[in-house]
Amino acid sequence: MAAPVGFDVLVVGSGAAGLAAAVTAERAGARVAVAAKGSLQSCNSAKAQGGIQAAFGDDDSPELHAQDIWRSSHETADMRLVEVLTSEAPGAIHWLEELGVAFTCENGGYRLARCGGASAKRLLQVGDRTGHAITKSLRDAWEASSGTSFENAPLRELEQTQAGWRATCGEHVIDASTVVLAAGGRCYRVAQERGELSTNHPGATGEVTELALALGAESRDLEALQYHPNGGAWPGNMQGYSIPETTRAYGAVLLNANGEEFTDSLGPRDQVSQAIFDEVEAGRGVETPDGRPAVYLDTTRIAEADAEVSLPYMLRRYRAAGIDPLAEKILTYPVLHYQNGGLVIDADAQTTLEGVYACGEIAGGTHGRNRMMGNSLLECVVFGRRAGRAAARN
Repeated sequence: MAAPVGFDVLVVGSGAAGLAAAVTAERAGARVAVAAKGSLQSCNSAKAQGGIQAAFGDDDSPELHAQDIWRSSHETADMRLVEVLTSEAPGAIHWLEELGVAFTCENGGYRLARCGGASAKRLLQVGDRTGHAITKSLRDAWEASSGTSFENAPLRELEQTQAGWRATCGEHVIDASTVVLAAGGRCYRVAQERGELSTNHPGATGEVTELALALGAESRDLEALQYHPNGGAWPGNMQGYSIPETTRAYGAVLLNANGEEFTDSLGPRDQVSQAIFDEVEAGRGVETPDGRPAVYLDTTRIAEADAEVSLPYMLRRYRAAGIDPLAEKILTYPVLHYQNGGLVIDADAQTTLEGVYACGEIAGGTHGRNRMMGNSLLECVVFGRRAGRAAARN
């Protein structure tokens, strides 16, 4: 084992939350290290397609955004965190733009879409690869900084010291005054245990959450895992792919075997997922060629102009598999997607462990027991920046 190396801030995880924390802490003058389970590029954030929410519309406001979150969470979200999230959303977008993220625009402003559970159009996109664009710009900013990266260095042990914390990350021993946990959730592992499909990266296995809990960190809503309503069900190479929910924002609807709409296609995620489960259970679903349950997503209702601008990646993937979503309905079924709950944090992203912060999917409270689409990337940026600032101060 190598001799210990010292930093002011250790960030565990290299997704959008971890990178936002690391960039912010480094720019605040701290000596920062990022420890990644695999490569810096390996994360769930880069797979996020739908977009990121922020209230920019004339008929919108941070307060309305917060109300939508409260409703979609079934009144379980921590409103102190929600108000931080929605009030800082526009600033987070501008910060990302300064880092090089080019959001899709039209008519002199952002191209905004309405997502499930939202009462106004507030979803910004970079085509349908928003997460990829955000993580790439954050990673470029991090790699241009004075920070240190430890790749293929999963967090194995964490113990408190007189000066802060000592972490064993792979073969490295790292001493840090403060630690930011941004290691994501556990849906890939849970899906494997259940024999289900997941949208998640194989690294989403939850060990860091378990390690923090063993140290005495408090958690909330950990059992509240979220299904993405529109997992790809067929063809086989699309199984587990998260069909962007913006397909429904641009006109696609869910249909049963009889061609009937059976739910509000722009409802909150948990309600839409449950409606699909119920429809299949009632015998009104369809079966994929390999015997899996599904319903139809009628993507033929999407205008080609909208699809070419906002869904290019989805079109390429399906067309490469021999299916044109604008010419025929596609098969869909919910897949495990997101850990709604996590470690309890305050408004500065500090956990109940002194000097340990958490941001992104590993943290709980911001979404309550049900997350709206487009708020995960936003949470990563808003609370990643807050965690980075607070960790650098302490």
